[in-house]
Amino acid sequence: MAAKDTQPDMPSTDVTRRDAAHSLTQDTQTQDIQNQDTQQDTSTHVDVSSDNTRKHESAAAHVSGQAVYTDDQRLPAGMLSAAPVMSPHARARILAINLADALEHPGVVTILQIGDVLGINDTNPHARDEVLFPVDEVCFVGQPVVWVVAETEAIAAEAAKLVKVDYEPLAARLTMDDAIAEGEFHGDPMVMSQGDIAEGLAVSDTVLTGDVRMNGQDHFYLETQAAWVMPDTEGNYQVYSSTQHPTETQTVVADVLGIPFSRVVVTCLRMGGGFGGKETQANPAAAVAALASLKTKRPVRVRLKRHWDMHMTGKRHGFLGRYQVGFDSTGKVHALDLKLYSDGGWSSDLSLPVLQRAMFHSDNAYTIPNMHVEGRVCNTNKASNTAFRGFGGPQGMIVIEDIISRVAQHLGKPADEVRARNFYSDGDLTHYGQTITETRLPRVWQELKDNANYDARVREIEAFNASQPYSKRGLAITPVKFGISFTNTPLNQAGALVLIYTDGSIQVNHGGTEMGQGLHTKMLEVARRALGVDARRFRVMPTSTDKVPNTSATAASSGSDLNGQAVLQACETIKERLLAVAAKLLEAAPETIDCVNDTFIIKDNPQEQVSFDDVIKRAYLEQISLSATGYYRTPNIYFNKLKGKGKPFHYYAYGAAVSEVEVDGFTGCFKLRQVDIVHDVGTSLNAHIDRGQIEGGFVQGMGWLTMEELVWNDDGKLLTHAPSTYKIPTIGEVPEAFNVNLLERAPQEGVIYGSKAVGEPPFMLATSVREAIRTAVAAFASSKPKHVPLASPATPEATLMAIEKVCQTVLDTEFVVGD
Repeated sequence: MAAKDTQPDMPSTDVTRRDAAHSLTQDTQTQDIQNQDTQQDTSTHVDVSSDNTRKHESAAAHVSGQAVYTDDQRLPAGMLSAAPVMSPHARARILAINLADALEHPGVVTILQIGDVLGINDTNPHARDEVLFPVDEVCFVGQPVVWVVAETEAIAAEAAKLVKVDYEPLAARLTMDDAIAEGEFHGDPMVMSQGDIAEGLAVSDTVLTGDVRMNGQDHFYLETQAAWVMPDTEGNYQVYSSTQHPTETQTVVADVLGIPFSRVVVTCLRMGGGFGGKETQANPAAAVAALASLKTKRPVRVRLKRHWDMHMTGKRHGFLGRYQVGFDSTGKVHALDLKLYSDGGWSSDLSLPVLQRAMFHSDNAYTIPNMHVEGRVCNTNKASNTAFRGFGGPQGMIVIEDIISRVAQHLGKPADEVRARNFYSDGDLTHYGQTITETRLPRVWQELKDNANYDARVREIEAFNASQPYSKRGLAITPVKFGISFTNTPLNQAGALVLIYTDGSIQVNHGGTEMGQGLHTKMLEVARRALGVDARRFRVMPTSTDKVPNTSATAASSGSDLNGQAVLQACETIKERLLAVAAKLLEAAPETIDCVNDTFIIKDNPQEQVSFDDVIKRAYLEQISLSATGYYRTPNIYFNKLKGKGKPFHYYAYGAAVSEVEVDGFTGCFKLRQVDIVHDVGTSLNAHIDRGQIEGGFVQGMGWLTMEELVWNDDGKLLTHAPSTYKIPTIGEVPEAFNVNLLERAPQEGVIYGSKAVGEPPFMLATSVREAIRTAVAAFASSKPKHVPLASPATPEATLMAIEKVCQTVLDTEFVVGD
């Protein structure tokens, strides 16, 4: 059904609210609305049509430590814990497994092996290439071989050390270069193309070739992978899982146990962060706990220690881009021939769609009339890499931003001018065949440059750099154009279930999961606006497969778009029934009535009114249903993978960021001095939530590009497997001058209340930090260099090497010319 772009203004009517009926309490299986507007008199009028600044529904519980996560629940009697026995080899043949000593350890109940699997020994329900227990070979360091199940977690972990596994080490592929050389890939090549590459390169004034490499990134969610499973006496299993995709977790658990999906209920209370790392990789933990529960007939928990989690789970994919780009003397790009390679790890997981999204976004905001992109996923002996915020989009965008920066430097032109010269205009076609309409980037770009006083600061930084030999500042502005929708079209659907009780309190169920991003808060906003009642009536329920079945993952920035429309439809179905009841009480036609501030009123005569509670009671007495399901699917999107053409995105989110850095020439360390952002969120459902997502996404992106360095040794063991060795951004890296503005007067047609997705697009705004560092590095040279290669992440070591390289290159060039 079509979304409403705006909510009409309604007359104000004071109502009396029953605090007792609206007061909600939180237990271990609920995400309740607590302490909302605690400073507000409950008899005060609230305009429910326009409050988009309500605080996060679990904010108080989060900061007080009262929020309940999967492993925070009250332990049931007899609960067991499981711990993994992990492979020390990147690739090896399993010769023998000796469990005798571990089984004799006091407190050990059983040890799970492949023979315990009654169903399918696999946790990838799509490709079937990710075994739960290795059959005869291990494929990465950290792969679980068996699981010890014991009375406590400590006993299980200690006994796991007693399991003896004999291996025969085998040659392993540890890099993308190894996989490319050996021709070892997951899946088939993917291609997207438009125009004529040969002709485009031929008409270009300049053609450059090069490559861009970038590392991966650990999700580093505060809550590691966790799952609890409780069996009943009838062959059913209640699973509590920290998962972004309860339906897929349900599917995997049922497949492993060899039982129908209906016998497994998966509930996600909330997650302590996900970022894509719990879209598929929550499944093995839940499957192991379920298998142990089946075998022991007792409840079982799996909670990974941090170093287990970092060894066992996949990361953001590392990428390699090899390109040939042609452009003219103005900086206009005429042709781009690009090959993208991603490091998939040992199994396919989501690597193919991640690569596909990277290919979709390898244009970012730029129209390139002749463009050919080919992609391959490398098969390496590492943990299977997976979804991460942006889902490949950031990797594709880093490649094109690197290319545009190089074009500007080669021509000696300001990078912001070259970027703007190549922006899409309405009517342009992408390389995958989607027409650009209603592009907001020029407006975002100019508004940001004005807000940030960009041109004046460029001059100020030039003056600073001229006077400071040992430190240099850099300023950069970069754009974001990010497509919103699952590119696997069938995933663009969602369901909801809304229940109203006779005391006027309301439960909202939807298929999205809450991982701190504020989805439940936004769904509360949708429901209260749709029904016209106060938020204190609502209880947003934990996501559960017995309430809303067959859901898609909470991913692709689609949580609010899809689930919001489903919640809206459910609420409108109920409201239509209630309007008919109110019409009888008010002796008026249903179409002349609306519900505003807990009161049904006649629109043209608001003094004629009846309370929401009275209408609910009358509806029950008249035997009218007070519950409804809602369903939504995104219209008019499609993509032909074989042709590489279609309309995969419902719309695009736009944004831009200006970052200013100062780089120390002795250490390569940088300080982020100021950030200015303008981002397009449409008409925000909740401005506080959206600002938080923009700020958090930017900082996480900055971490990926500047400090989060994954390091493996020559044997394929991850060396950066703990907070002591893997550095993520802290408050110290966030500048005091952090200015975020939401694009105003920007409703998006055809989406929930005119809002836009905001989870992933802001991540890519951090590209401006990398480009600002590149600009500062260039300033160390005595004359402008033609090219400043910069590693990703641009760690202090990498930045220092870049400084030394540009200075030496300029010196070498000057020497040759002078000679």
